[in-house]
Amino acid sequence: MHEQEYHYFDFNSLDPSNVALYNATRLRTDNWHFLRDNARRLSRIIKSGTPAEQSEVMWITDACTEVFSFLRPLEEFFVFPGSPALEQVSQSFASKRYEDFARQSIRLVRMLSNGQYRKLDLTESRLTDYGDLLNVAKLSEEIHTRIRQEKRPYFQVLVVDDLAEIEAKDLRRQLRDLRRADDLFFYEVVVARTYEDALLAVLMNPDIQTCVVRYTCPFRSKKRFRLLEELHSLLRHDVAKIESSMPTDRSLMLGNSLHSLRPELDLYMVTDAPVESIVGEPSRVFRRAFYHMENFQELHLSILKAVNERYETPFFNALKKYSLKPTAMFHALPISHSATIVRSHWIKDMGEFYGHKVFEAETSATTGGLDSLLQPSGSLRDSQQRAARAFGARRTYFVTNGTSTANKIVMQAINRPGDIVLLAHDCHKSHPYAVILSGAFPIYLDAYPLPEYSMYGAVPLSEIKKRLLELRAAGKLDRVRMLLLTNITFDGIVYDPIRIMEEVLAIKPDMIFLWDEAWCAYARFSPILRRRTAMWSAAELRKRFADPKYRKRYAEWRSEFDANEPSDDANWLNQRLMPDPDEARVRVYATHSTHKTLTALRQGSMIHVHDQDFEHHARNAFNESYMTHTSTSPNYQILASLDVGRRQVELEGYDMVGRSIELAMMLRERITADPLISKFFTVLAAKDMIHPEYRPSGLEEYFSNSDGWYRMDKAWLGDEFVLDPTRVTLHVGRTGLDGDAFKKLLMDRFDIQINKTSRNSVLFMIHIGMTRGTIAHLINVLSEIAIDLNDKLDRWSGVELEVHRQRVFSLNEDLPPLPNFSHFHPAFLTSPDSTTPEGDLRRAFYRAYDDSACDHLKIEDGSLLQAVETDADDVVSAAFITPYPPGFPVLIPGQVISREIVQYLMALDVQEIHGYEPTFGMRVFTPAVMAMEDEQANARRDPTLLAKKA
Repeated sequence: MHEQEYHYFDFNSLDPSNVALYNATRLRTDNWHFLRDNARRLSRIIKSGTPAEQSEVMWITDACTEVFSFLRPLEEFFVFPGSPALEQVSQSFASKRYEDFARQSIRLVRMLSNGQYRKLDLTESRLTDYGDLLNVAKLSEEIHTRIRQEKRPYFQVLVVDDLAEIEAKDLRRQLRDLRRADDLFFYEVVVARTYEDALLAVLMNPDIQTCVVRYTCPFRSKKRFRLLEELHSLLRHDVAKIESSMPTDRSLMLGNSLHSLRPELDLYMVTDAPVESIVGEPSRVFRRAFYHMENFQELHLSILKAVNERYETPFFNALKKYSLKPTAMFHALPISHSATIVRSHWIKDMGEFYGHKVFEAETSATTGGLDSLLQPSGSLRDSQQRAARAFGARRTYFVTNGTSTANKIVMQAINRPGDIVLLAHDCHKSHPYAVILSGAFPIYLDAYPLPEYSMYGAVPLSEIKKRLLELRAAGKLDRVRMLLLTNITFDGIVYDPIRIMEEVLAIKPDMIFLWDEAWCAYARFSPILRRRTAMWSAAELRKRFADPKYRKRYAEWRSEFDANEPSDDANWLNQRLMPDPDEARVRVYATHSTHKTLTALRQGSMIHVHDQDFEHHARNAFNESYMTHTSTSPNYQILASLDVGRRQVELEGYDMVGRSIELAMMLRERITADPLISKFFTVLAAKDMIHPEYRPSGLEEYFSNSDGWYRMDKAWLGDEFVLDPTRVTLHVGRTGLDGDAFKKLLMDRFDIQINKTSRNSVLFMIHIGMTRGTIAHLINVLSEIAIDLNDKLDRWSGVELEVHRQRVFSLNEDLPPLPNFSHFHPAFLTSPDSTTPEGDLRRAFYRAYDDSACDHLKIEDGSLLQAVETDADDVVSAAFITPYPPGFPVLIPGQVISREIVQYLMALDVQEIHGYEPTFGMRVFTPAVMAMEDEQANARRDPTLLAKKA
């Protein structure tokens, strides 16, 4: 076997410059697996004694030497395997004890893969470090028993201090000696000796839950990973300032940096500076500051207590406790405690399928440790407060009937009849339905089109500003209440919320924002994705407006702005605006479909609030709206799952989201690098889905065959739109299959389920439930489809090839137009002579309740297109028309049906169009009704018209 046969191993990955935000964990794991596999191979070759294989031995030893060099700096950040174990394996290799090398690497990789190291308490096992596991040929039965019996969760504590190795060992010993058998958790200690090492450690090691910053440490790390450049960029570090800072100041700065990277971590400070001089604002991110600590008992107990605060699930615990009570049920729910199942002769299979615990926890009770969702005062209140902490909100509300309802709750609470709401025309259907409920008037904003992929992008900031300036010119800015946007979009395009809110507040300081984050609840738990979430952005704006430095910058900007024709809208449109910190109010809401991307049962959602005027202006209305839409019999299993899902993301969300990003990047790499797969499939990159004017960073893709991986940080910090790495949109047009047909093929033949498709693409969501095995299966499936199609192209007749060519042409060239929102009919505008486009959607919606007011026109027979093209009067929709895909209403009640919209509907090759019944056709308002509505609209403008008619 020769070097070229090791094509699966990329030695370029051993270059520290290739260690990036999204691949550090995978590179470390892959290199340990490489050591194990080649240790086995070396051992087998040496045993066989075949001279012909000596060239292979030389190649393997050279490669392993490189891998050891790569792993050494990484393992300093981990307890397991860690540096001591790595050095023992390295010594066996260097001494050519290849059997020991194989045995040791196999044991370490097995424990690393199955997580057994998390169940091995070194103190109870009388081990100094994990390197001691390698000194025996076989682990003792005592150790195996301890591993099997250990149930306590395990984590790691990072101590940041410039300690000698003997001092670090003594520190670990002292903290281990404090353990007790009844501790709820146990932990091991990893030491970072510099500021930069501490950053690398918390970024690379997801097992770290606590950081103790002791005294002071140097700034620079001896390790020169490319990752450090990305970190300093992401955290906007002034490196020179940190390097030259005083020791205590540097420790405080490190605390802020660690908190910015992973806000869920518990931070402690040990200092020899007077504690009273650093308490308050300087050390706010630290849970506690200790002065000259010599006795570690207090620190140890503080560490365990803080982790337990995140581990606690008040409502889930209360529900478990309740399920154990032998309750006599004189209330609703006969199914409680499986009463109707265990005595049944006909439905016992239901109990066998679900198990009985789910029914033991089924109850309508709000006492006995449980709580009322409508007026929580106990366990549910505590659980929601913990969720607010986890997601960076001021308040959080659980919702048990999905984010469609969450959106309606917020919209009805905030908007009043007659208010104006700005929303994207390609929004989820819950948005316009919520507008109807609140009686607000919508103005639809156009997203930029991507006609070559039959999808829309996102709404440019210039479109939002333009509409606001039009409303200001019309004297209606005071009626504008809310801006509602979906972030991220279904296709993975991510807004910059802080930029949008900042510029919008410069035009309308009291604007309220609702960010529909149904598809990105996970973003909070990635240091790079978090910066584009609503709650992070709201907190950052509050901090920014309170900063004297911002006030100074604003005064300078305003003075320059006022000197250059401030009345000219072009000045407002063509530069970045700054809001007045004394006038701007930060009022931000976000809705999460927790069940879509995190651990929760179906329909489990949350509403997050960061509204500085909530108590004075919104709380009562919000409570009423919440009461309106929330059942008096909420599903307790959904509520418990939200509680547990919150615990998970606070303790391992960083790890799980990071791994999902790694998997998504790996999928991109494998598809792009495979010649046959890439012949028929293309992963759409930023250059395909985001127009160049919205990408000033110039980032076109995350990976290319020629240049490898690109840095993400500059794009995420500065571009108007970026692409969520966990959304992989695959262009399938060259296969000759449309998106729906490809989706059906994946499900029917390969048991792969996806959701979103367009005419020529399918979307793969890489979420926290994914594994490398799942990704490998998908790659194998794509390879199989490509091989099959390639074989068909070789053997098809000329006629069959021509049919295929026409299909490919249809899917790649002959694409349906992408129409924008047309406009409301003048009769359904708020006033017939309005110069702004807000419509009375509620009036149009309820007018269509009268069947006699509606006609039906069919798409298939051309009658709808004929009416649109030939009728003297506008044809007006009387219904929501929502084709799947794309999954948003292309028509709403009161909207004029344009020729482009009809052509789009005719070109769509979909089986599902909500609101359209093929038997009858599309519901439109009759000409007589529209004439009557016109007359009434004119009368509202000029009341004398009705008097004249009378």
